[in-house]
Amino acid sequence: QVQLVESGGGLVQAGGSLRLSCVGSGGRTLSNYVMGWFRQAPGKEREFVAGISRGGGSTRYTDSVKGRFTISRDNVKNTVYLQMNILKPEDTANYYCAASAEVIPPVISTLYRYWGQGTQVTVAS
Repeated sequence: QVQLVESGGGLVQAGGSLRLSCVGSGGRTLSNYVMGWFRQAPGKEREFVAGISRGGGSTRYTDSVKGRFTISRDNVKNTVYLQMNILKPEDTANYYCAASAEVIPPVISTLYRYWGQGTQVTVAS
């Protein structure tokens, strides 16, 4: 059983930056999984933000964050990151990392097997 723990969230002014981290423990190492970041704002469905392949050589993003967010991973540290720049109020949400056994990072949340508890990101205008 893989446990995922996110950190790095907080309150930031619009235009600012945050870096989220997701550390894995237990079970198989994160290098065995494609990883994704999702977010969920109050009253909205959970949405895909970014995904990364097992080796880190391939990434994908939802259109609204392209050019502003960067997903990366360090398999030695068993950690996945989400660098978020030029933050906007509409980025405010609880951010979750997740692990999937699929070949490429899915955008559908049900294809992810393990989830963290989330970290809150609030962007003030």
